[in-house]
Amino acid sequence: MEAIAPTHAPAPTPLRLTARALLLGERLDTTGLERSDLISTTPLAFSVGVDRYCVLFRYGVVVLIGLSPVEEDEVLRGLRPRIVGAFDHVEDESAVIEIAPEGGDQIAPGGPIVVKDMGPARLIVIADVLAKTVALARDEYELSRVFDVVEPFAAALANSGRPPAGRRSMLRLLGQALLVQHRMSGRVEVEEKPDVLWDRPDLERLYARLADEYELKDRAAVLARKLEVIRETANALTDLIDAKRSLRLEATIVLLIMVELMVTFYELLLRAPK
Repeated sequence: MEAIAPTHAPAPTPLRLTARALLLGERLDTTGLERSDLISTTPLAFSVGVDRYCVLFRYGVVVLIGLSPVEEDEVLRGLRPRIVGAFDHVEDESAVIEIAPEGGDQIAPGGPIVVKDMGPARLIVIADVLAKTVALARDEYELSRVFDVVEPFAAALANSGRPPAGRRSMLRLLGQALLVQHRMSGRVEVEEKPDVLWDRPDLERLYARLADEYELKDRAAVLARKLEVIRETANALTDLIDAKRSLRLEATIVLLIMVELMVTFYELLLRAPK
């Protein structure tokens, strides 16, 4: 009898999920959203069905994984009353997650995020990086708008040699720069690792690869340098405007003193005996 060659079962097709991170507003109120299918409390993550997840970050980002467009719209409608300071333009970032139980965690440049499973820890790590990416995109957009305002001021100073008017505009620029800095360091904490890594140090490499893929540290460093340039420029222009105002004030005071002296001399002449 001929030996029958053993047949090998074909490898299972990896499951692919689409992840979308959306920056909806300044803040997202997550109080009172405790559910029976809760996965995590910080950030708030829960299951929306089989292989479908929703992760909410208080700095205004929601990460939806494995949801259809109709399901995404339903979740977003439910979150709309909880958005504080909703943005007209919603920043978003998409990624493909491939679940391959036979392999390890891999992040190919420009390719899908390959993970062994979508357990709670890996879910939080991936959602954290995507949320920080979309938040950085918003800050980059805000700073580009500030630079568009700073450039004409600097050009006017270079061409005329005179400080531009509008101290209030300079203070507004400083305020916008401070808001960006506050979001980066206070709310988003771009350079901080997610708390889940304290309990799962084995996922440090996955987080590091994701952070490198989305250039979180490099983009945060560029934003920090731009913030410093904006602060220095606004401070310099504000100082010039203040110096110009001080000079005008001193000139006004000198003029008033001269007028007062002239009035005094005139009164003395009138009172002098003829």
